[in-house]
Amino acid sequence: MAPKHPSDRRLSREPLHALLAVPIALIAIITVADIMAPPSVHLGPFLVAPPAITASFAGPRTTACIGALAVLAQAVIAAVRTSLVDVNHTFQIITLILMSALVTSFAARREHRERELTQLRSVATAAQEVVLKPLPGRIGPLRVASVYLAAETEAQIGGDLYAAARTVQGTRIVIGDVRGKGLEAVGDAALLLGAFRGAAHRQADLSALVAFLGGTVSSDLDDPAAPDGRTEERGEAFITAAILDVPDDEPLLHLISCGHPPPLLVRDGHVSLLEVRHPALPLGLTESVEADFSPEAFTFDHGDVVLLYTDGVIEARDANGTFYPLAQRVAGMPGKNPEALLTHLCKDLKRHVGGHLADDAAMVAIERMPRSP
Repeated sequence: MAPKHPSDRRLSREPLHALLAVPIALIAIITVADIMAPPSVHLGPFLVAPPAITASFAGPRTTACIGALAVLAQAVIAAVRTSLVDVNHTFQIITLILMSALVTSFAARREHRERELTQLRSVATAAQEVVLKPLPGRIGPLRVASVYLAAETEAQIGGDLYAAARTVQGTRIVIGDVRGKGLEAVGDAALLLGAFRGAAHRQADLSALVAFLGGTVSSDLDDPAAPDGRTEERGEAFITAAILDVPDDEPLLHLISCGHPPPLLVRDGHVSLLEVRHPALPLGLTESVEADFSPEAFTFDHGDVVLLYTDGVIEARDANGTFYPLAQRVAGMPGKNPEALLTHLCKDLKRHVGGHLADDAAMVAIERMPRSP
């Protein structure tokens, strides 16, 4: 993806012209006021303000033009009031030239940093598309919608993850949350997603698939060649996850929860939790213990909607410290198809937290559709 143009090109033409009217008007006002002021009053030093204001929103060329216009205005003031060789006005002109050159250099540096930031955003977007691929809207008999809400404004991906894979008999879906933040969390999420995509269609048994994922995560977290040698911090890392297997020809879903929040089932306007009786430990904590990855079956019939989510949703707080009541909000929302459900939830969640999440949040909504003849 190509980076954006410099800031004076990045802004549309009409807003840029409107903003440029401010420093130009200031130059005109200061010039007229200085000419009409008493001999003992000098307003010329205020001409440094227009190029400084321009540097805050325009590129170096536009800033330099406004600076040159300010210097010309100072020369006009000197010629009208005394002369161009007057010592006072000469020093004012020299000072204004130096200040205009300084703010122009600041504008050039800011423009360079904006180009770098644009390139980084492009790389982040590409990484998101590779690591956290958007789920298709239709997978077999399932209608699916997904959303990722990053806590950091500039971030595109973090430690939350989801993926789906088709098998001979149905669809497998994983949602997870990596403990921690930053690049290490992104790396762990990418590791689990890669392992899931590579093994979901090859492991006939769901328990075997989850055991494979747990072994993959554990072997990586225990790697002595961890970044920066911080083996103690890496040893405390783990991933909570929920792994579903949805057969095409049975009104069921099979669920294994590895320390992850229970999914919500929406059926005939009622919302219930799909709580497993024996949840497994989070992935990455099962290497030294005998883990039981036994799936539990739940009814999942035509018209039912299952909502998967990470703890960034249910742990989101409002200004009073109240957690987001996800089940209550889902029950009160009209239209429970996946797309409409997630659209409503995203708006409502952002409204609850005042527009800024403290943690990344991901949601996946799944609806079983009637089989086509």
